[in-house]
Amino acid sequence: MSSVCWSVLRTAARTSSLSSWWGSRLQLRRSSRSVFNREMKRRQRSWAAVQEENRQCDYLREEVGSRVADRVYDIDRTFPLALDIGGGKSYIAENLNKDVVERLFLTDISHETLKRLEQTEIPTVPVLADEEFLPFKDNTFDLVVSSLTLHWTNDLPGALKQIQQVLKPDGVFIGAMLGGETLYELRCSLQLAETEREGGFSPHVSPFTTITDLGNLLGQAGFTMLTVDTDEIQVNYPGIMEVMTDLQGMGESNCSWNRKSLLHRDTVLAAAAVYREMYGNDDGSIPATFDILYVIGWKPHDSQAKPAKRGSANVSFADLTKISRPNGSGQT
Repeated sequence: MSSVCWSVLRTAARTSSLSSWWGSRLQLRRSSRSVFNREMKRRQRSWAAVQEENRQCDYLREEVGSRVADRVYDIDRTFPLALDIGGGKSYIAENLNKDVVERLFLTDISHETLKRLEQTEIPTVPVLADEEFLPFKDNTFDLVVSSLTLHWTNDLPGALKQIQQVLKPDGVFIGAMLGGETLYELRCSLQLAETEREGGFSPHVSPFTTITDLGNLLGQAGFTMLTVDTDEIQVNYPGIMEVMTDLQGMGESNCSWNRKSLLHRDTVLAAAAVYREMYGNDDGSIPATFDILYVIGWKPHDSQAKPAKRGSANVSFADLTKISRPNGSGQT
């Protein structure tokens, strides 16, 4: 790593090897605030990365990564230094060019994923790091992007705050994560089947944030000029086993602490029947819905447009009634 690249890392990360610093951060005890097992998520992503022909399961990440890149192109400027959080195999960077992003740091929780990083025309520095503990100095990056990774953080408000801190003033964060309606078909089918066969159910689909909560969290983290929108991607599968197999291949299996590690065969068969009966398509396939939340937030800067002070207007809305209509104008 060059001296320029090394200089953006926090002092804590530079005192020893970056890997050992990150590793000590990841070995956290389970607390009352901890929803996800981060070590389990790291193992899931590492397993998915080493599977043969695993790119067959990357269709969702590739699609959402391209849509995040489209939002980067919508901003008419060049970003000298950018950060991709949980970037995987460069799903966003492969859709960008050097005219938009000159240099890129890409982090991921999995070393196996970083070893398989796709080469792009943008000079990229891979960094092994947890999304919840960014090892970078404040006011470093002009752009931070993230695609389909922040929904696995235990402390989403803290992660957003760190993103805001590593951005330079007037820097922008553009991200995408799974929303609350993701995989509602699978969730409902498993709950009904498990209740019928076992007398109760455990969560098999991880909880996700909602669009209203996400907007509030961005504001609390210090972002301004917020944009939050949602998109729905629906993928058709032959059956429920193909849905769960592809989720595993994506590294998107459930990693909640309270997850049930084993699904009984009878329960899976019942869930497959419920899924097809309630949501099945006419051609025999079943849909799986991915609710994607997109966010854009800016770090405050004096050059940014600001709302006028309350009471500073010099025209009253009541005066609009006094404006004469042009001759021949029709009625409203």
